[in-house]
This record gives sequence, C-alpha cells and structure tokens, in this order.
Amino acid sequence: MKTYIKSLTLPAEATEFSFLLGQKMTCYNSSYPFKIFPQKELHRMDFAPVTVLCGSNGCGKTTLLNLVAQLAGVRRYSAFGGSAFFDDYAALCRLEGRAPAGSCLLTSDDVFDWLLDLRRISSGIDEKREQLLTDYTEKKHAHRQLTSLGDYEEWKQYDDAKRYTKSRFVNERLAKNPEMHSNGESAMHFFVERITEDALYLLDEPENSLSVPRQLELRDFLADSARHFGCQILLSTHSPVLLSLPGAEVWDLDAQPARIRPWTDVPGVRQYYEFFKANADAFEKS
Repeated sequence: MKTYIKSLTLPAEATEFSFLLGQKMTCYNSSYPFKIFPQKELHRMDFAPVTVLCGSNGCGKTTLLNLVAQLAGVRRYSAFGGSAFFDDYAALCRLEGRAPAGSCLLTSDDVFDWLLDLRRISSGIDEKREQLLTDYTEKKHAHRQLTSLGDYEEWKQYDDAKRYTKSRFVNERLAKNPEMHSNGESAMHFFVERITEDALYLLDEPENSLSVPRQLELRDFLADSARHFGCQILLSTHSPVLLSLPGAEVWDLDAQPARIRPWTDVPGVRQYYEFFKANADAFEKS
C-alpha cells in the first residue's frame, strides 16, 4: 500500500498570531482558515494509505482537504474560491510528499454537477425522441420522389419510414441514451469512473446521495483501490460505514487535542450505537 503524501504540518499558534498582527483586518469579516487548528492542538497530521477525517460541521475536515489539494497541486473538478487568507495560510503550511499525475479532489458538488449533466443529456435525448416519433408518422404516409442527389438524405428518411418499424426508425437516428439510474447508482459510477490506479484521491463527504448498501459498496471499492491498485485515499465523512474502512487511520477533529482513535470510539458512531441499543426491542419484534 502506498503513501504519496506523508504529512501535513500546520503553522503554530504564534506563527498565526504574528501573521494576523500585520494585517489590516477591517476589510474582512473572517480570518479563515486561521484560528481553526491551534484550538484543536493540531500541529501535524501524518497520513496512512487510507486516512479518514471525521468531526462535526465546521471542525476543519474540508479545510484540511483543500489545503492538501492546493499544496499537492491535484486536479479540481469544481472551482474553489477559498477565502481572502487561504493562500496566505497555505503558504505557512508544509506538505511532505508529492501527488502523482492523475490525483484529484472529488467533492459532493462534483457529484451533484455530474448528476445534473446526466439529466440534461437525457432531457435533450427525450425531446429529440418525441420529434422523431412525429417525423415517422408524417413521413410514413407521405410520398417523396428522389429528384437529385441533393435530396438523397431527406428522401432516405421517407423511404426508411415506410420500410422500418417505428422503434427502428427512431433508434437509428437517436444518440444513445445514458443509462438511467438512481442518484445513488449514478454517484457510485462517478467514483468508480474517476478513481483508477496509482494516484492520490481526496474525497469530501462522498456518502452524499448514497444509501447504506451503496456506502458499503463504496467502502469496499476504496479499500480495494488502496490495497491492490496503488491508491492513497484521504477522505472526510460523517458516515459510520466509511469510518469503518479496513486499515484506515481515523482522525477525530472534535477531540481535544485532535487525534487518531478507533472508529468505534468516535462520538458520532457511539451515538448511533447507543440509539440502536436503546431500541433493540423494536428490532427484535420486527
């Protein structure tokens, strides 16, 4: 199993303070991403072949992914605005290691945009199908004489309408419709298509749109990608399923200080466990 990036070192609290002291802050409402990690006592993060970031909203999971993406120079599919101080903060960080060609950051926004593109393609094809059905009906019972080679393509449509069934006439003129799946099935296909071999993949909450069975499928796919295909995975998640990735080092960013811990000890996972345990009788009766 491979580790292309080894560690991320964040600026010390004193370094942050010295930088901010020299800035004119009156123009800005926030100094993000400054002041996030010193309070978590997080100064350095070492990466395993599979590293999982977890914690509540605003704990810094996505910020860490974006810092790694910028410092490693990996491909982004969506534009990233950052903040007024993001580049300055990134310049104070140090990433050990190098991302191979083909490495990328995949976000839930990327998946959503891809799903919208699929719908647009399908919508365009459906509109063309309706027009072709109308053309077939009109041409089947009309007569058109071939008078010159310039008329050949149009004449052929009339001739085909008379010789072919409606479905064959339409299908031969229609672009292939993308396979229509549920959002979860399509999202799973999105990850399988983009995660290949020998690269670093940063995933921001990939469980969005995925049912539990699909999350299990993604978990196994990511584990296999790391184990057999030379991929290094760094992901953020709220999903207990993805937190259980075999062999993953799980960073709890809500802990004080932030630290690696067994996924079964993560407070969010424990809450699920306590909830189901409290309702065990209801499951037994079902």
